[in-house]
Amino acid sequence: MKRASGFVLLLAFAVTANLFGADSRLLATGGLTQVEGTAGGGIVPWAVLSGYATEDQVGGTGFLTYVNTGDYSLWAAGGTFTLHNRVEFSAAEQRLHLGTLAEALKLPGAELRQQVFGVKFRILGDAVYTREPQIAVGLQYKRNLDFAIPKLVGAKDKDGVDVYVAATKVFLAAAGGHHVLLNGTLRATKANQMGLLGFGTANDSGYKLVPEASAAILLNNSVAMGGEYRVKPDRLAFSREDNWSDFFIAYFPNKNVGFVMAVAQLGTIATLPHQSGLFLSFQGSF
Repeated sequence: MKRASGFVLLLAFAVTANLFGADSRLLATGGLTQVEGTAGGGIVPWAVLSGYATEDQVGGTGFLTYVNTGDYSLWAAGGTFTLHNRVEFSAAEQRLHLGTLAEALKLPGAELRQQVFGVKFRILGDAVYTREPQIAVGLQYKRNLDFAIPKLVGAKDKDGVDVYVAATKVFLAAAGGHHVLLNGTLRATKANQMGLLGFGTANDSGYKLVPEASAAILLNNSVAMGGEYRVKPDRLAFSREDNWSDFFIAYFPNKNVGFVMAVAQLGTIATLPHQSGLFLSFQGSF
């Protein structure tokens, strides 16, 4: 598997080194880093913004994620920049190594690459400190860099824009003294398999609305456990696209680093069924 490209690593690990965060926000309230690059869980964007900056500060994160199902492996890397806890900019690159499918197609070493550029706006509320949930709207512009295979299997476009709205609320001491996080996201998308297999088809090129959800409990000040569910559009005729889910454990030893381990259930991907495996992610926050 090749390393992520230089532009993403630069954003993830060099640019964010010049940012500064706050000490006044609670540990883990910046969330994890979602595989498309924005603050959230592993597979679902949340309404929270990355990092720990308050309204008079800037902050951000850099992340690196690896997923392996046995037949496929995925690397994702990127970073975010958050202004005054109001707007988050993000960039990420994903590389899906086709593994078993590449061998069947006699294309050893084949992979699909995608770049994702996002922006998220906090519209109202605060996930912790207001009675109403924190609500945010976001855009993710996705550009497929290896369109030959997606086009061959029926994808219409090599790029597209996802639009989503998310609501996140943290209930303090709600479960036996433990904090509980609930999140709901509604996404409008044309993407096939998150965009790695292109966008839309010749017969179905419109947007589809799909729901996503997350729930987590903080077992103590540093450890969170939870799960997520993401509905997928399923429009390519050559292979079904199943909904995704995961169960994760996240460890935040301090406000500068976070580690995530999850078991991801991804269903059928490009004709290969029962895709499940280990999800590992690291993030640095500033």
